[in-house]
Amino acid sequence: MSEVYVMVTICSRKNMPRFVDCYKDYNVEAANISLGRGTASSDVLDLLGLEDDEKGIHMSLVTENTWKNVKKGLQSKLRIDVPGTGIAFIVSLSSIGGKRELGFLIDGQEYKKGDESTLKDTKHELIVAIANYGYNTQVMRAAEEGGATGGTVLHGKGVGMKRAEQFLGVSLVSEKEVILIVAKSSQKNAIMRAIMDKAGVDSKAGTIVFSLPVTSTAGLRILEDLQDEEVDDENNN
Repeated sequence: MSEVYVMVTICSRKNMPRFVDCYKDYNVEAANISLGRGTASSDVLDLLGLEDDEKGIHMSLVTENTWKNVKKGLQSKLRIDVPGTGIAFIVSLSSIGGKRELGFLIDGQEYKKGDESTLKDTKHELIVAIANYGYNTQVMRAAEEGGATGGTVLHGKGVGMKRAEQFLGVSLVSEKEVILIVAKSSQKNAIMRAIMDKAGVDSKAGTIVFSLPVTSTAGLRILEDLQDEEVDDENNN
């Protein structure tokens, strides 16, 4: 994937509408918003000028040129450099499940298609599946058929979902569930394909799936050793 990133924004919940409005000016309309809570002490919150620690997490796809313009806009329009306003950052997108889905997520942004990107020596990837609310089980069953061993589910709300029918030919609800799956890079394509085939945008789950490169992991080795042993046993039988 060439020059496409996942942009993550974290700010106070009450300020999130300002960021959403700002992003619309740069054709960043399709996104997912989840709620979280900061861990700063009350003294730190007072120092930063924050009234509470309830956070909004905004996640969307942007091209390289869009990010450059968005970054300038955040500094000039929202004064993001002022403590307490929020933070935004980007992560390279490794792959996305489907051309239609990509078109929907970056509609209106300047984009030049390139090869799928990978980081050198990347052995794992984070698969992000955004599905209609109530379908995380269907998504995980599909992922497990593709080789996944488990995942984590977050609740969120979709932004710009009314445009989905125009681009995808289907309607998507606003209430969303975000399923996070860490998998071996060698298993990524099979897992994403299984999700697309059994819980994709043409199903009731309406899932959009993409992946991000993972630099390093801890806590997966024992599980993966067991998987490798099972594969070896199957090959020997």
